[in-house]
Amino acid sequence: MIKVGIVGGTGYTGVELLRLLVAHPEVKIEAITSRSEVGVAVSVLFPNLRGRTNLCFTEPKLDALTHCDVVFFAAPNGTAMGMARALLAAGVRIIDLAADFRLRDADTWLRWYGVLHSCPELLAEAVYGLPEMNRAALRNARLVANPGCYPTAVQLGFLPLIEQGLVDNQRLIADAKSGVSGAGRKAELGTLLCEVTESTKAYAVPGHRHLPEIVQGLNRVAASPVGLTFVPHLTPMVRGIEATLYAVLRDVSVDLQALYETRYRDEPFVDVMPAGSHPETRSVRGANTCRLAIHRPQGGDTVVVLSVIDNLVKGAAGQAIQNMNLMFGLAETLGLQSIAILP
Repeated sequence: MIKVGIVGGTGYTGVELLRLLVAHPEVKIEAITSRSEVGVAVSVLFPNLRGRTNLCFTEPKLDALTHCDVVFFAAPNGTAMGMARALLAAGVRIIDLAADFRLRDADTWLRWYGVLHSCPELLAEAVYGLPEMNRAALRNARLVANPGCYPTAVQLGFLPLIEQGLVDNQRLIADAKSGVSGAGRKAELGTLLCEVTESTKAYAVPGHRHLPEIVQGLNRVAASPVGLTFVPHLTPMVRGIEATLYAVLRDVSVDLQALYETRYRDEPFVDVMPAGSHPETRSVRGANTCRLAIHRPQGGDTVVVLSVIDNLVKGAAGQAIQNMNLMFGLAETLGLQSIAILP
């Protein structure tokens, strides 16, 4: 059994990790931490877990976490970097669901997150946890940077086009919409029901923190700098991300449907839908699945890719467990085969 610790178990990502891990046949959760809820039973805070776990929240102390095989960080940015050196030295593997190790350059981190990185020497070692891109490296990783939710949906959508050099990499557009849970579990005016219901808005148009992460991944695939316009939107739903992606084709004769079906044929968590489809966020709610559809409106040179995920599962906790399975030599799909919830 894999002995697991979770740092930061009171947020939406933390409880989603718990929901999936308590049902994982090869996992034993050793500790779950929360500075604000020490001593409180997990099932009191999250009654959906009654009968599934007897754990109580504890303080995030290193001496307890060093007995784990892997520690998931579902805590705010900056938490994992403060404990990473000590945990790695103790032989504990790390999967960070925040942004501490996603960016390879410490100066870029400082520019976008506003604080100095406390262990920049680990940035080069961290493996970016998008299995469809880095599966081989993840199998031997000690430190995994779990991708952001927007970056997962956007990169999976663009990946086949850029790998094959089929589009103008300087004219990429990602128009993405997220449910409110993407903002985290906190009391904040902008995410109150009365503020978000019956309304949709764009935000962070000059630059969102996920932009450098997306560009870094696409640059790597293209082997040269790409030009991306990324505009996120807040929508009045709890879960889900829909990314509508636009690119200009270099060659309109390519069978794009066949390209995507071939690229993702052996990927257990990417579903390329039939030609003409329009995937819905509700079709992936609670599932570790990215659904894609490819269009070429009016037969022109613009390709439109539609990408949907559950931001808390394939965009966070589910992908983290997918990475754990790879790191420990388990079947990649283990514990992640639940079907999306409808209605």
